[in-house]
Amino acid sequence: MRWSLASIPRQLLRFRSMQPLLVRSWKCDSADMTMAGALIHRDYFTSASIRLMVFADRVETISPGHLPDSLSTEAIRHGATNRRNPTLTEHAVHILPYRGLGTGIPRALHDWPTIELLDEITSNQFKVVVPRIQEPDGPTPQVTPQVTPQVGDLLAAIRGDQTRTELMDALRLNDRKHFRVAYLQPALDAGLIAMTIPAKPNSRLQKYRITEQGQTLLAQQY
Repeated sequence: MRWSLASIPRQLLRFRSMQPLLVRSWKCDSADMTMAGALIHRDYFTSASIRLMVFADRVETISPGHLPDSLSTEAIRHGATNRRNPTLTEHAVHILPYRGLGTGIPRALHDWPTIELLDEITSNQFKVVVPRIQEPDGPTPQVTPQVTPQVGDLLAAIRGDQTRTELMDALRLNDRKHFRVAYLQPALDAGLIAMTIPAKPNSRLQKYRITEQGQTLLAQQY
């Protein structure tokens, strides 16, 4: 057991190093609880190792040793437990994200109800299977932004790089504040137009040009 106590924090750190890979698959708190349970409750009288298997559709945590005595998967779902490694259990609170006997699986199930628990007696192992979130194939389709008629008029009026005054003249506007609030700023915020000198937004040499996104929107809607 001395070897177990010394090595367990390192094993958990190795597992956590894989979390960037798993973060889209399940909640990291649930992952920690599942791995902590495997480290605490595994059978240390067998030479088999804890295995973390990442598949396209699931993540499996496989712990050596099936459930002891008459303990069942249904029972541990509701917090039942049997201390296979009492010495390790007493020290777990100091070396692992551990909150007490029988709490790990219920908390993991609360965060991720689709977790499957498999007590494999023949192969002498306990398996936790977490379905992975399936991401859609291909790029996410872009959503065409909805713009006001004023922004649409501004996009249609731009010809190359133009100053604020030139744009107002093209739109036959005189009120600078109204132009800024209703036309210019919404178009900038939506990424439909851009400043030629973005580092100096108030420069007297500032001009505005339509962006690629603005050109696409203009071609689609105007």
